Amino acid sequence: MASSIPDKMKAAALDTFGGPEVLGIKSLSVPACGDDEILIRVAVAGIGVWDHLEREGEMKDMVPGGPRFPYVPGTDGAGEVIAVGKNVKDREVGDTVYGTAFMSPKGGFYAEYVAVKAEHAAKVPKGLTVEEAAALGGDGVTAIQGLEDHLQLESGQKLLLFGASGGLGHLALQLARRMGAKVLAVASGEDGVELVRRLGADAVVDGKQGDLEKACRDFAPEGFDAALVLARGDAAEPLLRHVREGGRIAYPNGVEPAPKGPEGVQTKAYDGIPNPKSLERINELIEAGPFHLEIGRVYALEEAAKAQQEVLKHHLGKFVMRIN
Repeated sequence: MASSIPDKMKAAALDTFGGPEVLGIKSLSVPACGDDEILIRVAVAGIGVWDHLEREGEMKDMVPGGPRFPYVPGTDGAGEVIAVGKNVKDREVGDTVYGTAFMSPKGGFYAEYVAVKAEHAAKVPKGLTVEEAAALGGDGVTAIQGLEDHLQLESGQKLLLFGASGGLGHLALQLARRMGAKVLAVASGEDGVELVRRLGADAVVDGKQGDLEKACRDFAPEGFDAALVLARGDAAEPLLRHVREGGRIAYPNGVEPAPKGPEGVQTKAYDGIPNPKSLERINELIEAGPFHLEIGRVYALEEAAKAQQEVLKHHLGKFVMRIN
């Protein structure tokens, strides 16, 4: 079943890969909803720190069947379900959901409508607004999979979180604390330190001017059990020596330069790939109590190119773009 769906939609799209100037507003056909998909009227799209790489064509080989133009970027977002495919059982028209369309040949969230696999979307968790949930499809999934699947973090263990005040980092901090871990958060600038302290980090240090080595020794004299690196790997490397032998280090693909861990410590790069288990776990942890999602800035669809540039500068939390 479906509510009334227009033929055309407004989208920020590109006809060729390149710099910010290639991203413009176009009138495009609303994507068709496949049998295993849902069609979402997008309320808010997330702005990823990786979005410029998508625009520049660095990720084009990840699109099944190759990219098609006009190309609509945008990994994640949130909105209302307005159509469901015939094989979809657990989503209904009218549901408010967040999800991801990472490298979808049908286009991403920089548009008024997006078709996503039903298993790549989940209901907006209780306590969050649609605007806040727009960050969870990409950053939330990447955070929970880093902590649980790749670091296998357990309650009581000590985590070094490098890049804790960004869109991904501030989510990882709160999720790790809810999992019972003790977290040393390395944040960016005074405003970043203040944010992660407010979000419950056990200890905080400014990555730009704090005594990082002393903070590590004081917090984990026996060594960290795990480290999640979300910002410049070369800057994190001196601290990774404080991960104990047999510990683990993980970082999402796209962290440049990639960090190198010490001998005896497994260092693993990964992608946040959405699946029902990860989405359910995110919702379960978020709904366990008040959860803060820091929206650093809200843009209009027409400001898409500007947003992609400004997200690469110092900022807190997640940038989003209001669509409908």
